[in-house]
Amino acid sequence: METKAGDPGAFAHFDLNRVDSPAFVVDAARLRANLQILAEIRDDADIKMLAALKAFSMFSVAPMIGEYLDGTCTSGLWEARLASEYYDGEISTYCAAYRPEDLEEVCRLSDHVIFNSPAQMARAALILDQAAVTGGDVSVGLRINPQVPTGEVARYDPSSPGSRLGFPLDQLAEEHMEGVEGIHFHNLCEQDFEPLAQTWGKVFDAIEPWFGQLKWINMGGGHHITRADYQREELIEFLRDAKEDTGAEIYLEPGEAVALDAGILVGTILDTGVNEVPFAITDVSATCHMPDVIEAPYRPAMLGEEGGGGQPPVRLGGPSCLAGDVIGDYHVPGGAEAGRRIAFLDQAHYSMVKTNTFNGVPLPGIWLWDSETDMLEQVKEFGYEDFRNRLS
Repeated sequence: METKAGDPGAFAHFDLNRVDSPAFVVDAARLRANLQILAEIRDDADIKMLAALKAFSMFSVAPMIGEYLDGTCTSGLWEARLASEYYDGEISTYCAAYRPEDLEEVCRLSDHVIFNSPAQMARAALILDQAAVTGGDVSVGLRINPQVPTGEVARYDPSSPGSRLGFPLDQLAEEHMEGVEGIHFHNLCEQDFEPLAQTWGKVFDAIEPWFGQLKWINMGGGHHITRADYQREELIEFLRDAKEDTGAEIYLEPGEAVALDAGILVGTILDTGVNEVPFAITDVSATCHMPDVIEAPYRPAMLGEEGGGGQPPVRLGGPSCLAGDVIGDYHVPGGAEAGRRIAFLDQAHYSMVKTNTFNGVPLPGIWLWDSETDMLEQVKEFGYEDFRNRLS
């Protein structure tokens, strides 16, 4: 999988030695610019725009996000709690399967509760009835699976054959829509407008019989709206038409687009060697700090990397014992040597929320930088206790 991001932006002029290592650094100015784009599309199309916490849940910038967007979408009880504590606006919650003991609080916290299947919704009937009796104003939605594969990698494509995400569209019948006020589908991953239009072409026909019933339609995330080459005018026209044709409120819930190219992961080369190819060990771990590098897999862009001038690239890997803890092959700016600072681009989303402490590898600190004012502050530092306290 080839990343479609990697614009260094103001980080091209950032001194990597200003922060500890390893560390995530988020540029508040770039984050604001992304949010401004999303807000403009929201306003021009007259829709609702939510931030997906599953991709970017750095709650220290929640007030900024609240200035621009209509709320958040969450993936279960803990994210819904985070949204209720720190974020403004609506909360829309979808989980592939809710634990019964969580659902009552999910309903209390959320404006929309979206179920993965009609069977789940039926089992939750008593909880939903109780929420209504106690004054809860929760709106129930059903996630459908459009069965329109558009993704580059099957494991990231909700419409791939055998997917567990969403109720298959070809099984949807009248009895499944009783009590449903909203339809949700999420079919994209780092994609532009055309896959959305392709997906909607099939979804529209299937849900048209319920246009008078549906209060809202949530078209999910994966929209790379803030990427420079995204077809924004086509998107705005499409969203206007969808709202007019369906009579429903239209929602988008971008995650990656909120923080696209807004953060880097800074690291340090600890050692070098040669084993058929040159290699270097860094304090940044693909396994612990950038799991998508292995899961996707993909090669993250490096800040300042250029041609190697005829020199072979250096294979960079983390300090863990996993043989596959390899980030990729790079021409390191200035050359790979112990003590050299490096940075990987576009790491604010997903990388931050997926970090772990396998092998006791330390978690990166989190810094907030404003490239317009040069303000820099550390908003989170992790220590041994964070590793120890997850264990028993």
